[in-house]
Amino acid sequence: MSARTRGSTAVAVALTATLTAATAALLTGCGPTSGARAVTHPPAATGTPNGGGSTAPAGGATPSAGTAPSTSATTPAGGSTPTGTPTTAGSTRAPVLNGTANSRLTISDGTRYVVMNGTRVDFGTAVRDLAWSPDGRKAAFIDGAGNLAVADPDGTGRVTVARNPGGQNWSHPTWQVTGYDTIPELSRRNNIFFAVRKNGVSELDSVPANAVGGTPKKLGLGGEPGDGAQRIPQTGNSWPSAGGTHGSAVYANSGGEVFIRDDYVRQQGSVLTHGSQPAMSHAEQEEIVFVRSAGGHDHLFLETSTDAGPVFRDLTPYATTDYTEPAWSPDGGTVAARTPAGIVTLSTKSSAAPKLVSTYTGLPSYRG
Repeated sequence: MSARTRGSTAVAVALTATLTAATAALLTGCGPTSGARAVTHPPAATGTPNGGGSTAPAGGATPSAGTAPSTSATTPAGGSTPTGTPTTAGSTRAPVLNGTANSRLTISDGTRYVVMNGTRVDFGTAVRDLAWSPDGRKAAFIDGAGNLAVADPDGTGRVTVARNPGGQNWSHPTWQVTGYDTIPELSRRNNIFFAVRKNGVSELDSVPANAVGGTPKKLGLGGEPGDGAQRIPQTGNSWPSAGGTHGSAVYANSGGEVFIRDDYVRQQGSVLTHGSQPAMSHAEQEEIVFVRSAGGHDHLFLETSTDAGPVFRDLTPYATTDYTEPAWSPDGGTVAARTPAGIVTLSTKSSAAPKLVSTYTGLPSYRG
């Protein structure tokens, strides 16, 4: 089966989405259904640059592997440092908004606390770049020692899937999960892709998700067949995101392009478009959202594959702030993204305005 044919011509469709003002209120709720070690009065809302992620946005610093992320509090735009508790009479501090209750949205910020279901869960180690398995039963992340770890939703049952040998920075794990396919006969796959940076050079690696102290291997990145096929860069790659049902993934390259990696009958790949920080939905259609600078801000663009070719749509055409680090909801109808004010959600099906759901800043991810 040939790779999906995609173009790179953006067709921006104007929407009326604008960032709405949200009333800051501390929302509380029950912890994760698995009996998480929720904390009633956790430390202040904190976050490292890029939400504890290791791939920093333009101008951002990249932390070293094995270095515990900073736990100093960040200050929301126009406000003082949040405290993680409601304001008291006479206080000038703004309350922390945590609207993740009764949703699958989670936020990791490089500390040991993961925001989810209206509270914060103590994972017992620093958590960077948390990503959920498609069934929501396991979380993969980079721990405080720079290793690739997998844990239950409450932070227990932690297993070191692969141990960082040192001198490397690992970031942004993502799950490649496929079922058995009879036509053609393909076995099940359960792998974790992630980015590795060593001596200033970045690449994509892969390791079985059920490994214990496994040895990662460089992820194969082949192009489409044919003499005139584009050569796929093997280095400078980061921010992998797997999705769909056939093992496909997207990733960013330091040259400013987003690539797609098809992995059904045979692995193939090609350039998708200009942009960064791509995220692929888990739906059959494999829609892709990515970041691209426009009008002085980082916008979110949606790519949908059609019979007539790819269609691109700016989800934030009138942005007055930066939208980065997008994540798909399990049903494919919502995208969460980071802004300087916190985490927002927006519909991919309508022009409804983005909604601020949390003033905790970090990397958003949806539990399947």
